[in-house]
Amino acid sequence: MAVPEKPPALEPGASTSERRGRAALMLGALGVVYGDIGTSPLYSLQTVFSIDHGAVHPTHQDVHGVISLVFWTITVIVSVKYVTFILRADNDGEGGVMALAALVRRVLGDVRGRAAVAMALGVLGASLFYGDSVITPAISVLSAVEGLKVSAPGLSHVVVPVAATILTLLFLVQRWGTHRVGSLFGPVMLLWFAALAVAGLVEVIERPAIVRSLSPTYAFAFAADRPYTAFIAMGAIVLVITGAEALYADMGHFGKGPIRRVWFGVVFPALTLNYLGQGALILDDPSNVKSPFFLLFPHWARLPMVVLATAATVIASQAVISGAFSVSRQAIRLGYLPRMRVRHTSPREIGQVYLPAINGILFVGVLVLMAGFRSSERLATAYGMAVTGTFLITTALFLVIARVAWRWAAWKLVLAGIVIGGAEVTYFSANLTKIMRGGWLPLLIAITVFTVMTTWERGREIVTAHRTVKEGPLPEFIEKLHRDGVRRVPGTAVFPHPTKTTTPIALRANYEHNHVVHEHVVIVSMVSENVPYVPAAERLSIDDLGYRDDGIVHVTVRHGFQDHQDLPAELHRAARLPDAELRFDPDHASYFLSRGVLRLTRAPGMRRWRKRLFLALARNAENPAEYFALPETRTVHMGSQIDV
Repeated sequence: MAVPEKPPALEPGASTSERRGRAALMLGALGVVYGDIGTSPLYSLQTVFSIDHGAVHPTHQDVHGVISLVFWTITVIVSVKYVTFILRADNDGEGGVMALAALVRRVLGDVRGRAAVAMALGVLGASLFYGDSVITPAISVLSAVEGLKVSAPGLSHVVVPVAATILTLLFLVQRWGTHRVGSLFGPVMLLWFAALAVAGLVEVIERPAIVRSLSPTYAFAFAADRPYTAFIAMGAIVLVITGAEALYADMGHFGKGPIRRVWFGVVFPALTLNYLGQGALILDDPSNVKSPFFLLFPHWARLPMVVLATAATVIASQAVISGAFSVSRQAIRLGYLPRMRVRHTSPREIGQVYLPAINGILFVGVLVLMAGFRSSERLATAYGMAVTGTFLITTALFLVIARVAWRWAAWKLVLAGIVIGGAEVTYFSANLTKIMRGGWLPLLIAITVFTVMTTWERGREIVTAHRTVKEGPLPEFIEKLHRDGVRRVPGTAVFPHPTKTTTPIALRANYEHNHVVHEHVVIVSMVSENVPYVPAAERLSIDDLGYRDDGIVHVTVRHGFQDHQDLPAELHRAARLPDAELRFDPDHASYFLSRGVLRLTRAPGMRRWRKRLFLALARNAENPAEYFALPETRTVHMGSQIDV
């Protein structure tokens, strides 16, 4: 995502360049943040009127009721919940369900295990997001290309192959990063939202009575007169707010201000006008329910709109894929996924990352999904479970923040819980009716990812406990070196190690087998904090371990889950610190990695099938040398057997 990391706040007297920067930031937010929710008009209303073979009728009462529900769904969930409240719950400027869970854990501490529950909810929310990441590219691109059926019916047979080709190209270009094409995202989406607004406005001007649908009385009347139909319709109406989580997830890249201004100034009005226009079109001719979006446009404009819609849905898909990369990196830093290769695709933007493994998994999943469902209408039955589940988790975590950190009064919590939480429970319950028709798919993906994440986290705990016993206390080891007068050999040895309380296995093995220790020994612990970024001035701390002149020091490097990890670069920074204990050239240091050779046992702690899964994940984890950016020619691996 080609956007600044942390946008500075602008003062009233901001310079012209600062104002241009703010405008560019808003344009970038329009392109990246709102791609998913902005393309929902392509398929959402069409899906509402096709559920249960036409349970919702294209009549005056049903159309006004549906449009009213659509408008107030967007208002309550997006405008009130996300834009007004959730954007306030930032974790050092970062958003997203994992960042929110980490923030809750931080404010709760370890109060009766509730912090662990918060992280479990965060992991579940991230797992649901992966389900959304597979479905969104498939349904978005398919719905755009399906416009060919309206503008050129003879090309209906090429819809799936064309959509598959577009998505293949999209996944192939991920390795080069989005910054190369990111400058196009904003202008394309600005043109897209302008087209939405104009098309809807033309229809509203011709049939202004549809504006009455903005009154909530139509939604209540629809629900009161046909409660079951309204309930079923809610399962499809939730499609109008898919992508709302992106408002929060991308907060760290754009800031609250630009996201809010773009929403209220561009996106919300355009979406409202377009949905009103689609409603008016259906009332004018009920047969228009087959494709109310594309039929809004005159015949000559439909093929160009297919092209523009395809570009918009590719951008929407790109935002979701980039979000999956970001969530995966957060999960790795927080210890819920094994280390994977993370490539930074921009020399300027730390948030632009590419994870080859995640990209491959998503690509296969999207193609399988598209081949199995073959239409956006069928895919829509699978959509909703992941979205509504994530909404509920975000609301639950937010209410904790509001109570503990913001000290909200009980009546505010109850009101938010009833209005926002009640609406989301309704959406979630309505989507439960679609489980047998495809709703099981995102749940299966979420359960699989949740199992992988929790298994890895639990397996790490077990391995760490067993490894600690083998390593032994570091203070005792240092004392032994001084007491025995061990031989010191020239050179510098760097030992990456998670803590300074135990001895690195590689350091102990070198002493016990070779009976020597290097002249300079640097034990480095990379500590992941529950914040996205750690300021440079607070990242490093050096401990001489009780002896200032023995050449053995411990360096702690604190980093956030959005920071790039480069151990040699951190050592260079540490060596330049005033009064630093590091008296060596990091460019000539040797790195010794302690590798645990895992062995499956019947010891308690985790079920055997989960142990096998953990071992499989461990075997496919990235080499620590690559993860910490260590030089291959100066890195030595030394191992010891550890039971699981």
